[in-house]
Amino acid sequence: MSTMNPDNPAPDITVDGTGLLCVTLLLRLRKEIDGAQPGTVVHVIATDPAAPLDLPAWCHMTGHTYLGQVPDDALEVFALQLAAGARRTRRDAPWHSADT
Repeated sequence: MSTMNPDNPAPDITVDGTGLLCVTLLLRLRKEIDGAQPGTVVHVIATDPAAPLDLPAWCHMTGHTYLGQVPDDALEVFALQLAAGARRTRRDAPWHSADT
């Protein structure tokens, strides 16, 4: 599901999720991007093996653009770009819509 994309732009925000399970990683990601402007590029460092599936799914759910895996010899880094009009998620459960 993750795609290597050597053309990913440099990050405006980097979220370090080293050692975090995706649930906790999404909580940190949501907190870090709160208030960020549409178009902001976010790089997420993730060590959870589920990240290549969970991050694109979260982007699909919220409307943010998943840009793919960033080539990095030492880390697993994934890029996304924040979208205008993205669906908000619950502060305590970022895998659920704020509308539920």
